[in-house]
Amino acid sequence: MNSFSSLNTATTALWAQRRGLDVTGQNIANVNSEGYSRQRVDLRAMGGTVVPAFYSVSQGVGSGVSSDDVLRIRDAFLEGRAHAEHATSAQLHTESAAFEAVEDAFREPGSTGVQALLSDVWAAWGDVANNPQDLATRSQLLQRTETLVSGMHATRATLDTQWTSAHDSLAALVAEVNSIATEVAGLNRAIQRATGSGYPTNELADQRDVLVMKLADRVGATVRPGEGGVLDVVVGGTTLVAGSLSTRLTVAGPTGIDAMTASDRPRVVTDPGGSAVPVGGTAAGRLTVMTQVVPTYRAGLDAVAAGFAQQVNALHRSGYDRDGNPGGDLLGPPPPASVTAGSLTLLVGSPTAVVAAKLPPAGGGASTDNGIADEIGQLRLATDGPDTTYRALIVELGVQASVSARTLDIQSVVATNVDAARESVAGVNLDEEMANMLQYQHAYAAASRMVTAIDEALDVLISRTGLVGR
Repeated sequence: MNSFSSLNTATTALWAQRRGLDVTGQNIANVNSEGYSRQRVDLRAMGGTVVPAFYSVSQGVGSGVSSDDVLRIRDAFLEGRAHAEHATSAQLHTESAAFEAVEDAFREPGSTGVQALLSDVWAAWGDVANNPQDLATRSQLLQRTETLVSGMHATRATLDTQWTSAHDSLAALVAEVNSIATEVAGLNRAIQRATGSGYPTNELADQRDVLVMKLADRVGATVRPGEGGVLDVVVGGTTLVAGSLSTRLTVAGPTGIDAMTASDRPRVVTDPGGSAVPVGGTAAGRLTVMTQVVPTYRAGLDAVAAGFAQQVNALHRSGYDRDGNPGGDLLGPPPPASVTAGSLTLLVGSPTAVVAAKLPPAGGGASTDNGIADEIGQLRLATDGPDTTYRALIVELGVQASVSARTLDIQSVVATNVDAARESVAGVNLDEEMANMLQYQHAYAAASRMVTAIDEALDVLISRTGLVGR
């Protein structure tokens, strides 16, 4: 065994412990950096030669320690779980927020909600039934009916605005996804080149993982490992990023809720190609808002408005106004236009034209009958009346909003637990790093003491024997 081989062993020890201190310092410096994964030096014993010479065999115990590799601590299984749970949480959060916005649009319970406005209208018909000849009560009826019409217009307009906002938000989100996918493809290219050249890629991989998590939140992306350290990003079976190439997405379909049909709905597609992409995450939540949540309660409100107009008009046409003239429609628009919460209008402007009498006046005087007014006022109690329909709609909305919020709460706990598990593996623990720092420090001191001991031994051999050089 060469006498100087021990110096090489001590040198590798010094280098390895110093590298360990460098990596520990890097971990401590990035303890609060977003997406940073803790790193560890991969220390491996270097064995002696296994190839003997012609007339001798190596008796060395080893050549020291190798510390060339710095490992990035990451759990691929937990990363995949995190992508799935974050996508689900983002979708549920978007849907829950949409239900809250729909509840705000209906303003229930409250004095400005449709239910309170309907009650005011029925009360006004009761006042007319009690005093059919009084013009003041008839004027109050028209004012309250106009207020109800305006309330339905406001609720319908708010729902339409919510749909438009969801569409615009989806378009902006897809543009952001395209930008992030391009960045991920660029990082894949950089990592592949660095890996081929033998350069470290840990920090580049951290940056890429942060971007991939953003894609998971927005469109429900998952990853598939490739060669050379690259990651392919997949969304609903469609490859969004393949190596250094990325696919662009765009929003297709109608840009307005009135243009939406059962076969033509907003969707995310590839550009070019136009292939539908079954997205998840926030994008899926936005699509659910546009194709299910808002259209459902918008149609329910339209049904309430149409039923209200139909039932009131049917009775209003069957009676006589204050002057004895046959009644017509109180609410419009007139046929063939369909009645919706947005198109509902009050067609009668004169208090005398309000129909309250079921029988024509006798003797040409003012009608004192209140049959029609009483029947219209009793619509509040009808099992198929607008009040019943509207209450069922609001109850359904409350149940759906409650279920959505409760599901989001449960999912938030699941996502938090997964993130905690990821952090326990990849996160930096300062106590652990301090222990490692002391460990590397003492090992470095021991290796340096070993160099001193070898130096003293060689000094005895070379300087004090007095035989070397003769």
